[in-house]
Amino acid sequence: MVIDIRNINTVWASIAAQTLKRLGLTCVVICPGSRSTPLAVAFAQQSPDIEAISILDERSAAFFALGQAKATGRPTVVICTSGTAGANFYPAVIEAKESHVPLLLFTTDRPPELRDCHSGQTINQLKLYGNYPNWQTELAIPSVDMGMLAYLRQTMIHAWERSQTPVPGPVHLNFPFRDPLAPMPDVEILHATSLQLLQSEFDTEDFFSQVTAISPSFYLPNSLNLPFQQWLKTQRGIIIAGVAQPQKSQEYCRAIAQLSKTLKFPVLAEGLSPVRNYADENPYIISTYDLILRNQEFAKQLAPDVVIQIGEIPTSKDLRNWLTSSQAQRWIIDPSDQNLDPLHGKTTHLRISIEELGRWGAGEAGEAGEAGEAGGERTPSLRLASPGGGAAQTLTSSCEYLQLWCTAEAKVRASVDQTLTTIEELFEGKAAWLLSQTLPPKTPIFIANSMPVRDVEFFWKPTHSQVQPFFNRGANGIDGTLSTALGIAHRQQSSVMLTGDLALLHDTNGFLIRNKFVGHLTIVLINNNGGGIFEMLSISKFEPPFEEFFATPQDIDFAQLCATYGVEHELITSWKQLLSRLNPLPSKGIRVLELRTNRKADAKWRKENLGQFAADLA
Repeated sequence: MVIDIRNINTVWASIAAQTLKRLGLTCVVICPGSRSTPLAVAFAQQSPDIEAISILDERSAAFFALGQAKATGRPTVVICTSGTAGANFYPAVIEAKESHVPLLLFTTDRPPELRDCHSGQTINQLKLYGNYPNWQTELAIPSVDMGMLAYLRQTMIHAWERSQTPVPGPVHLNFPFRDPLAPMPDVEILHATSLQLLQSEFDTEDFFSQVTAISPSFYLPNSLNLPFQQWLKTQRGIIIAGVAQPQKSQEYCRAIAQLSKTLKFPVLAEGLSPVRNYADENPYIISTYDLILRNQEFAKQLAPDVVIQIGEIPTSKDLRNWLTSSQAQRWIIDPSDQNLDPLHGKTTHLRISIEELGRWGAGEAGEAGEAGEAGGERTPSLRLASPGGGAAQTLTSSCEYLQLWCTAEAKVRASVDQTLTTIEELFEGKAAWLLSQTLPPKTPIFIANSMPVRDVEFFWKPTHSQVQPFFNRGANGIDGTLSTALGIAHRQQSSVMLTGDLALLHDTNGFLIRNKFVGHLTIVLINNNGGGIFEMLSISKFEPPFEEFFATPQDIDFAQLCATYGVEHELITSWKQLLSRLNPLPSKGIRVLELRTNRKADAKWRKENLGQFAADLA
């Protein structure tokens, strides 16, 4: 039996066991206990592919697993029940960390409602091993929802990888389970119905199709032949240039361009990616993907077979929904040890930099091209207009999919540019559009969270400026916005920050750095007196409590605020005035260029217009 459908816990545990078996797990050590029953049963069922060994003493069991991992060079799983059992793993966890041994520690736990109420054999198991694990998390309560099962599968894959990369070490997962713990059939009507539905719809091979045994050597260039050959054969593929802050932007952008030109894949470039600012490197940049995909019928025509995601996925909700609905094979190219798949799709992470992949791919493409020429193969070509306005590109007749994207980009980009050109009032989105075209070459710009990052994604125009975008998209918060921007600008080229009023107010103590700051920072302040991003949410329709508790207007006079800190301030009343202040930039000091905008009017404009730019695409 592949998936044990007797109850919710058996489904959950068998998905975890099956995923790890397919990844290459060969040994699991199981300590006796009640709460760990679902995992013990699931792994015991994987024999003979996985050897399940029962050891009474948890400390001994963990060190045994450590020895197995040392000998085989691959992760070993050790499982225990709730309470102090997991605490006995601690010495082995420390050793695994210090000696770089891959170890997967699965502690089981009572569900949240049975904690902190003296329910017995319950302690706080979250971050039980401090900072020693390479990665640690608590899983969700078991569910048979397909989205949750995909989340479980992705978490197992990530745990397996994190125990081995970038440096081998321990990974801790805490599994909460509700009753029944034993593999008895679930008689509760609601649960039984869900299980029956799962049994009729679950396609085992499809669900696990992207889960394969991967060793660290898979990530080396000489092992990339399989995906690259698959990409070359794909007629409907896209590259997503996601959120990225590479140290060598030009090399990074050229590597993406090389991959794009070799595969004839369009590049959907996030506004926070440097790719949009190196448009001369790549004729296939798609900057208006969010607007294009709002046309749902046209979006269906664009459904890809293969997606190559470079770095973090873009902010766009429409893009994320489209990727989820397409269920395309997705390859994530990123050398970090992070799980960059919030969509929990059929995803393979290649822990390699795009620069290294690009260098390898160029050689492969050259060999393929030489082979084609030697065989005398010829294909008819077509002419495709470059969306960046450059020379037309000669493409083979197999590039209709690429042409579909590029034609849509050219049309929507022209519509956006024409519309924003005619807007005279101080509309927030136009600030991002003007900055993309106005800043001096290679200017560092820090883009604050909330609406600025979204306006950049919507409107930032591809150019050859080599402007350097920076941002805090790790946790996506507004804290530390000003201080981060000052840190970027210190002893660097004159820099710019694009921010809203709340993000700036949240960190006004950053201005205290002014006397030690060397360099220049221009702050383009979009002051709409509140949280503009909340205007885009459903809660904005409820008043009260929207204005007081969500928009939270602060009614601050920024001229007085700046005077308090000895910072230059100027109120901007026209686009012409703004442009004159952005190029050239001063060489030292801090100044605030304040644009007062109408939060509700701008939100209304976005709701009415963003979906219309691509409405006539067919």
